[in-house]
Amino acid sequence: MFEERDDEDMLERVVRELRRPVSVDRAFDARVMSEITRPDAVIPVARPLRRVWPWLAAAAVLAAVLIARPWAHPSARPDAFQFVLVAPQAASVSLVGDFNDWDPTRAPMRSAHGGVWATVVALAPGRYRYAFLINGIEWRADPAAPAARDDEFGSPSSVVTVGGRRS
Repeated sequence: MFEERDDEDMLERVVRELRRPVSVDRAFDARVMSEITRPDAVIPVARPLRRVWPWLAAAAVLAAVLIARPWAHPSARPDAFQFVLVAPQAASVSLVGDFNDWDPTRAPMRSAHGGVWATVVALAPGRYRYAFLINGIEWRADPAAPAARDDEFGSPSSVVTVGGRRS
């Protein structure tokens, strides 16, 4: 109870101080008002902003693209999965696996920027083995996914498990 009264006293003192009139030098006030009301007055902040606006606009566009992520189509379909591989020296990359009968022509990947390859594939619930085929000759497992047990062909591959619909 004692603390509440102290808080109320302090609050009243702050309010009184804020309500007290502030004295401003009349000459200073007159100079400020004459500058503000001058018809040909130029706001000094406007010049530096002219240099900044293009950068702000570019940052806004970049932010919008990163938020929208137009390259990420999986959100459009719940059964779509995006596969990504970083292979800067590759001329071509294909996604091959159980879901496309290991046929490299059925899931070619597109190069985005800096050797990042991506594709989107619709997958029904189940477990699939897959790999990336680089330049038509090099088989590579997905470094971002669990490795599959060695198959009878000795090629590296990965595993993806797709769950069913949630109720």
